[in-house]
Amino acid sequence: MRLSTWSSLLLADLRPSMLSKDCKHPTILGGKQQPAATTESEAEMTFGERVRELRHAKGWSLRVLAEKVDVGFTYLSRVENGRLNFGDYPSDALIHRLADALEADEEELTVLAERVPERIRRRVLQRPDVFGALANCDDKTLDKLMTEIGKKRRNR
Repeated sequence: MRLSTWSSLLLADLRPSMLSKDCKHPTILGGKQQPAATTESEAEMTFGERVRELRHAKGWSLRVLAEKVDVGFTYLSRVENGRLNFGDYPSDALIHRLADALEADEEELTVLAERVPERIRRRVLQRPDVFGALANCDDKTLDKLMTEIGKKRRNR
């Protein structure tokens, strides 16, 4: 089956009642996408803030975590405070080491570092038509789709 055929079948199986009229993908409903409302209270935690939170939960100092992941504590401080220069952003290897040391979800840290986890990147490359359609949907439609496939709604 061709990719576009599979995508059309997947989207055709969705009942209109499940979908928001704000989704602009023509295969889904043909409505117009509205930007999601964002307030400061809804803003997501940054990578550095999450690393700090996880480090504090362990009761570790910057120096202790820096030693465990083999980086300088001043670099780690800049990571936590969001004061990195261009090109200084954490590598995938460092994100992996941080996740291991902090016993954290590596995919969560990867996304917070504004990178795409490898598992998701591979899937996007396999199915660009589906991910393109999803990218054009508003949050309400995506929440309905997630509910339909049995996933928990994301916190906002």
